[in-house]
Amino acid sequence: MISISSNLNLMIKATEKASKSLIRDFGEIEKLQVSKKGPHDFVTKTDKNVEKILIDELSKAKKNYSFLSEEIGEIRNNDKENIWIIDPIDGTNNFLHGIPHFAICIALQSKKEIVSGLIFDPIKDEMFFAEKNKGVYLNNQRLRVSSKNKLDDCLFSSNQEGVKFSSLNMRCSGSSALDMAYVASGRLDGFFQNKLNIWDVAAGYLMVKEAGGIVNDVIKFSNNNINIRASSSSISEKMLENLSNF
Repeated sequence: MISISSNLNLMIKATEKASKSLIRDFGEIEKLQVSKKGPHDFVTKTDKNVEKILIDELSKAKKNYSFLSEEIGEIRNNDKENIWIIDPIDGTNNFLHGIPHFAICIALQSKKEIVSGLIFDPIKDEMFFAEKNKGVYLNNQRLRVSSKNKLDDCLFSSNQEGVKFSSLNMRCSGSSALDMAYVASGRLDGFFQNKLNIWDVAAGYLMVKEAGGIVNDVIKFSNNNINIRASSSSISEKMLENLSNF
């Protein structure tokens, strides 16, 4: 039985509640694809609705914690040392086009350090979660990064526009958060992208670290200009050599 903190338990319960609304709205997207108005306004409404549910649920137990979220921005409460970092839908364009690859993300920053992270893919029902010094899990199964050490055997991801690396096997998923969770689980060997926001990477950053991988510090960057390099320890140097001009 995995022992988790009260904060992580709160994150899980809030995400489970918000995901019900998200799944229901995703079922409506296909209908909106053929409408004159299109799905953009609907997705904006869904984003804000999911965000509101998360903030409301987290605030019930931790009234003084502050927030940093993609849609609403920063909410400064009495406790400024503990900050919930939220991305209601990571992979919005996928959601917008009816592609079932997106996630709800929550991280907790305490005293300028990420101590808890959660990434939930509601369509696949995959709950990735991590706590500092306690490991990272997928649906209660502990995860480790890949042990591959040959580039030809590895699979990398980047959602950076125009990225082409002939020496790397690449994919583009449309969700930075899930890419980082996949690095932590060994599904991907590495992920890199520039100019990300803190809510895109905070949870995944902790997961890669707890899975034994290597990832650059996200806290030292500004909240909206983060360059991420995340990979297994066995392939990190070779990946970075291929990114010297990136």
